[in-house]
Amino acid sequence: MYAAINNGVSAYQKIGVETSVQSADPHKLILMLFEGAQEALAKAKLHMHRNEIAEKGQMISKAIMIIDHGLKASLDMNAGGDIAIKLQALYEYMAHRLLVANIQDDIEIINEVDGLLFELHDAWKKIGEPNQTDTAATLTIAT
Repeated sequence: MYAAINNGVSAYQKIGVETSVQSADPHKLILMLFEGAQEALAKAKLHMHRNEIAEKGQMISKAIMIIDHGLKASLDMNAGGDIAIKLQALYEYMAHRLLVANIQDDIEIINEVDGLLFELHDAWKKIGEPNQTDTAATLTIAT
């Protein structure tokens, strides 16, 4: 009985995410990537506490994929200039740190990366706020 409910909820959530992605502008998509990576890390920490090794590894891998194939891949290296180069290096650092966290089962490293994601997410949110158009032009993403 509970499996059927969970499957329904899961399907509803998937449709909600797909609808959000389809209707989102590039700025919102980046926010969603940050949120997805942060959610995966929160789940990874929960699995660490429960000693659920496989699930922890899956969530860390998910966060790495979001950082590497979402956030890093969205950088426009031509238009972004120096800031895009620095963000690329930071994303590579975060992905590497998460690999180490997974191997060493180190929650402090996950907290470190989560903190970096939080700061970037917060900055990206502020870019989308009114009167921030000059900064938004600096952080151009590929569409």
